[in-house]
Formats: sequence, structure tokens, C-alpha cells
Amino acid sequence: MTDRSAVKDALRAQRIETPSWGYGNSGTRFKVFAQPGVPRDPFEKLADAAQVHAATGAAPKVSLHIPWDKVEDYAALSAHARGLGLEIGAINANVFQDDDYKLGSVTNPDPRVRRKAVDHLLECVDIMDATGSTDLKLWFSDGTNYPGQDDTSARQGRLADALAEVYERLGEDQRILLEYKLFEPAFYTMDVPDWGTAYAHCLRLGPKATVVVDTGHHAPGTNIEFIVAFLLREGKLGGFDFNSRFYADDDLMAGAADPFQLFRIMHEVVKNGGLAPETGVAFMLDQCHNIEAKIPAVIRSVMNVQEATAKALLVDTGALTAAQDTGDVLAANEVLMDAYNTDVRPLLAEVRAEAGLDPNPLAAYRATGWADKTAADRVGGHQAGWGA
Repeated sequence: MTDRSAVKDALRAQRIETPSWGYGNSGTRFKVFAQPGVPRDPFEKLADAAQVHAATGAAPKVSLHIPWDKVEDYAALSAHARGLGLEIGAINANVFQDDDYKLGSVTNPDPRVRRKAVDHLLECVDIMDATGSTDLKLWFSDGTNYPGQDDTSARQGRLADALAEVYERLGEDQRILLEYKLFEPAFYTMDVPDWGTAYAHCLRLGPKATVVVDTGHHAPGTNIEFIVAFLLREGKLGGFDFNSRFYADDDLMAGAADPFQLFRIMHEVVKNGGLAPETGVAFMLDQCHNIEAKIPAVIRSVMNVQEATAKALLVDTGALTAAQDTGDVLAANEVLMDAYNTDVRPLLAEVRAEAGLDPNPLAAYRATGWADKTAADRVGGHQAGWGA
């Protein structure tokens, strides 16, 4: 797509979902560093998310994590979101922070633990009903650390049974987004270690089950854009968890470590129609801001995804196809590199200005004084973070 007005239309239409946990305290296994003004409950998390949307105009959805975002009245939480110009996005289940899940959740050899885990997943569907969410995002820490620890095939059967029960509970417009992860916290086997395993389970379940690609969940050197292209072709790409990694699941800001990879991923999305609303691809962030300020980090991440998308939209697909069809390797690569090396910041500034927004979202946020206000107002109570 090289028509400027069409590029701008596509950028205006793009929506990026931010994570509630990205606004809370987080850290490594060594230390969680608290920051002033961090939200103390899901309502305050949504207030922070509204600042991101106000600055960017592109982030109206917020993912929730249960029980981190548990409240007494989910309808009230959803109404609060709407009042802020937001809506509830994916509901993320948590079956990894309970002592019962030491040997797994839905694949645990103990049927009592499996029942407990599945009941939590069903509770998350109830929360979807109450909030209007359409996406149930599932990530399982289940796996083994040692050869012989458990029956690998039996664990796949338990996983399939659990997914099938939850799938049957889904409403007509609801779906499962199944995530995978190569390793951690289990190191010998993970029960959903890669996109192929997730894809196989989603195929078995049916059309309301799709795969989530977390950009930090792969072995070094994995060609993530190939996975994206394949899943889009098969109609099984449910969405992304965008973040950056240098070593493993670092959960750094999207596009921070390898912006060229993010561009290559978005090129496959654009080329294969993944921006079209009917594909249902959710562009979600999954990040933990351990040392940087939360809201500016989320804003910067949204901007990075937008910049990668803009560059992908500028690829001269006609010239690319011609070079590919004639086997001109260098010409084809040059087409991609020309788009990647384009400075798209003026274009995005223009799109924002035409929408009545400040061309510089970070400057717009800083000008609000929100950080100082929340630091002064949010005193006392318990700051939200991992496990809260």
C-alpha cells in the first residue's frame, strides 16, 4: 500500500490493547521496585490507561488479569471503563500463582487440582459475560522439570479435556486465545511450548480457538514473521502479545530491542490482510515496566507499534512482487529496506494532528501533570503489582 491517504486511513483505524498489569509494579525474580502514583486497584489502572488512549488515540482496550484485577462488581468496572472512553479487552486467566499449581494446573496429575484450575477458567468466562469481553487469553505454566516426572502424552490429554470444557462454555461471540511459551517456569517440557502445539489444540477445538503470538516466547533466532504468516493464512492468528527481548521473556517495551523484527512482523500482517477488522487479530501489549515510568513506557510502546505498522504500509508491494517473481533477490530486499528506513514520524504526527491530537503523545501526556497528581493522590493503600 503506497497510496498516502490509504496509509493514513489504516493507521487511524489501528487499535492497540494495553495490559492492566503494565500500570502496576513489576520486576525480576530478584526485586520489584515500587514507584509513586502506581494504581492501587483496577479502577485506577483504567484511569491510567485512559491517559494512554487520550495521548495516542489508538489504545481504547485494556486487558484484565484475574485475580490480579478481581472486583466485586465487574459490570461496574466495565461501566467505569466506558466512562473513561475505554472498553475491557481480553480476560487473562491466572493458573500459575497458587501453591496447588506446583506440578501444573489443567495438566496436573491430581484431578482435584485440575478441577480447581478449570473452574477458574470458567469463572473468567463469567467475567467476560459481565464485562462484554470477547477474548479469553490462556497461558499455562504447566510443564515438567525432569525426565520421567510425568507422562507427557497424558498431560496433553488433560490439556485437551480442559480446553474442550472451556470451549463449550464460550458464548457465540467469544473465543479462546491460546498462548505458548518455550520455557519457564518449567524447563524440561512445557505443555504448550510452541505455536505448533497451540495450533494443533486450536484446530481440534474449532473456529472459536486461535493462537496468540507473544514475541518474547521463542528460541533465539526463531523466525516469528513466518509463524505470523502461516497462522494468518490458516485463519488461526488470534492476536499478539507485543514486547521485546534480548535473552528470553524479558517483557521490555515493544520495538525496543529489535525494531526491525517488529517491522518484519507487521509487514506480514499488512501483506496478509491482518489489519482488517474481520480477521479479529488483537494487537495487545504484554509488558512489565520494572524501572521505567509506567504510562510513558506504554505510550512509547504504542508509538513503536504504530511506527512499525506505518513502515509496513509503505512497502511497495507491486515492486516487491515483481522482484520476487523474477527472482531478483537484492531488489526484493531493497524494497523492504526502503520502507523500513523511511522516517514515518512526520506521517504519524500528521495523522494525530488531523485527529485533533498532539503530534507528540509523550509531550502531550507530560503536559497533563498526571504523574505528579497521582503521586500526590495515591498515598496509602496497597499498590497493584504481581499478585495484586
